[in-house]
Amino acid sequence: MPDEPSARRLTPLRRERLYESLAAHISDFIEAQGLVGGDRLPPERQLAAELGVSRATLSRALAALETRGRIEVRHGVGALVREPGPAGGVPTWEASLAARPRSEVLVAREAVLAGLARTAAGADSSLRTAMLAPDGRQRTFDHTWRCVRRLAGDGLLAELDDALAGHAPGPGDSAEVHQRLDALADAVLRGDAAAAATTCQGMLGG
Repeated sequence: MPDEPSARRLTPLRRERLYESLAAHISDFIEAQGLVGGDRLPPERQLAAELGVSRATLSRALAALETRGRIEVRHGVGALVREPGPAGGVPTWEASLAARPRSEVLVAREAVLAGLARTAAGADSSLRTAMLAPDGRQRTFDHTWRCVRRLAGDGLLAELDDALAGHAPGPGDSAEVHQRLDALADAVLRGDAAAAATTCQGMLGG
């Protein structure tokens, strides 16, 4: 009997990102513990230690859960459980992002990154230096962007970045990314808002 390659070919397995697995694990924990709307999750530092993950990975998992409407992260309060929508429905904003082409979401997040970078460049100069001055280590996107976010503050752009991050995550580790991050940090340190915003174009790799 002749081989039938098409019938025997396996579909490639989707490689799930760590933060996605972590988000699902936290969601399962919420259900298992019977947590309801308004209940607070443990502090991020405690959660990261108990789960054995970095704070950056945990932050991305919480951001993903927030965009799905499962939790709400409040500054100075922490992560609060939200009641699921009617019949397990997905929030309108999340549904809209999920339905759009990935390239469009990437462009949208890069525009938000540019706005945050521009705002960060106008922050107090000593604070910019304390957060972004070179220390001899290679820059990573998560660390650099966390600093930029703190410099920019918790405004609407930060909320938009949280919503978009689950559908347009940060770039991988590469020489080009390191160069871009160095250029971004240098522009923010100089207080050059226009240059800081420009370096965010194409940051996510299209």
